[in-house]
Amino acid sequence: MSDDPDVHIDRISTEHAGELLTIRRAAFVAEAQLYNDPHIPALTQTLEELAEDIKREDVVTLGAWLDARMVGSIRVGIEDDKATIGRLAVVPDLQNRGIGTQLLFAVLKYLPESTKEVWVFTGQNSKHNIALYNKAGFDHQFDEVSGDLTYAYLRKILEAGNIVDDN
Repeated sequence: MSDDPDVHIDRISTEHAGELLTIRRAAFVAEAQLYNDPHIPALTQTLEELAEDIKREDVVTLGAWLDARMVGSIRVGIEDDKATIGRLAVVPDLQNRGIGTQLLFAVLKYLPESTKEVWVFTGQNSKHNIALYNKAGFDHQFDEVSGDLTYAYLRKILEAGNIVDDN
């Protein structure tokens, strides 16, 4: 994991929506190529849809900045005692440097104390993503077919409102 003191993680506001949209599109191009599908949701979401999503009370969206540059983001939907991570993205030129892992753990302090489990889903063929989530203590639960894609769903049980870091 990168311990770069210049990486700052904080909530994203609608004023960052354009930059966030650009980051997600850049990061998810590799996924689209892997699945030969340029229409995956992260690539087709509009700026207006993203801005509305950022405003939602049941969603936490964080950004990671290196100096003044936004370099990553994570989105978490909250429903009752369950949180669902989605759209973890890091700019392509800084991938595999621990920023995604930092975002994955940073978002936990934004979850309600009543949160008992955190779910994440990714394409079944996204081996790098699955390895990242496994390393963070998420366990594969099931696969689900949606259209032409099969998603792998992984879960981490929280202990006393916090993820247990098994490492």
